[in-house]
Amino acid sequence: MEIFYIFVGLTLFGLIAYGLQIWAVRSHLKETEIEKNIEKKVIPDRVSPSHHLPISILKPLKGLDDNLFDNLASFCELDYPEYEIIFSLQNHNDPAYKVARKIKDKYPEKNISIIVEKCDLGLNPKVNNLIPAYKASKYDYVLISDSNVMVDRDYLKEIVKHMEDPEVGLVSNIIKGSGGKTIGSIFENLHMNTFIMGSVCFLDKFLKMPCVIGKSMLMRKTDLEAIGGLIAVKDVLAEDYIIGKEMHKRGKKVILSRHIIKNVNEYWGLKKFLNRHTRWGKLRWRIGGIRYVSELISNPVFMSWLPVFIWEASKLTISFALLISLIKVMGDLYLGKITSSDSNPLVYFLAPVKDLIIGFIWFVPLFSNTVVWRGNRFMIGRDSILTHCPETGMWAWRYRIIDAIKTKVA
Repeated sequence: MEIFYIFVGLTLFGLIAYGLQIWAVRSHLKETEIEKNIEKKVIPDRVSPSHHLPISILKPLKGLDDNLFDNLASFCELDYPEYEIIFSLQNHNDPAYKVARKIKDKYPEKNISIIVEKCDLGLNPKVNNLIPAYKASKYDYVLISDSNVMVDRDYLKEIVKHMEDPEVGLVSNIIKGSGGKTIGSIFENLHMNTFIMGSVCFLDKFLKMPCVIGKSMLMRKTDLEAIGGLIAVKDVLAEDYIIGKEMHKRGKKVILSRHIIKNVNEYWGLKKFLNRHTRWGKLRWRIGGIRYVSELISNPVFMSWLPVFIWEASKLTISFALLISLIKVMGDLYLGKITSSDSNPLVYFLAPVKDLIIGFIWFVPLFSNTVVWRGNRFMIGRDSILTHCPETGMWAWRYRIIDAIKTKVA
């Protein structure tokens, strides 16, 4: 019975952590409303000139993301006086190239460039994609934005305000998952709108720790180049986190904008969800070390079901696990409501299943430090530094055997 009460304690600790995450998200949204009410009282003619800073938007493209055309189009309809959009690809055969051409044709009045250039300076394919676009950008402020992001018309106006402060080095955003028409994408959006959103807001509000997600990063070129530019993160898996970390080390403020943007995930398969979060887990383990344990403890659903799996499936243990699962469903549903999520309320009853899957995935990084990314296998080192996985020797045979087993099981 003692083991059960140990897990009860850990589960309650996880619920408290989850409650603080909800509080942090709610606090960020409340502060947003306060700021908007204040701005309504400000005379329009007194808008700061910095709100009109010209910005270069860098959009690395690779393949056909869900809703790609509309995602890219949303950046062409921004209510902002001067900005350029640079779509960057590695080759003309990429299906995203045709979409970029259609966008450019639809918005001839916009300053849109398409750069197709093979770049293999590093091991991070996203950074390789960004380097040519960065070189071609003409403005002093750059915004790196992923292709699966959709924004509203006020997006640039809202985030550029933070650049009034010369001490601000980087501005990122709260991100909300949107879409969700398959089980993989439903799980992804549930996780993004609860654990990821909650963790980012929690770290920002309570621990004052920058946790940058590369879906949206606004920076001055001078600040980016002061930390070594994109070249400095060409062999890093978590380039967004490292850029934020280095900015913070230089004494620059890393701001989490309260303006929410959408990350569109519509037709993910379950395999894509599993692969993504296995990779992310390995990344966070290599960056956080022992702090990675906090992710397991802060998963109350998984902690509450562990006694059922490893001790006994009794009326007591199952009832406790079901109660915690229901509490988590209600919490996730509340988060969805205050963030205006487009998810059907019924899908939140899948949240405990998603949490259990995430709980089992947590253990994978403890036994494997490799990732397969766009057809290449890499080993992840400290701070998520990538190295090519050896093609020969004991390690190579180990990975080939594992791959063969996975293929047979699949």
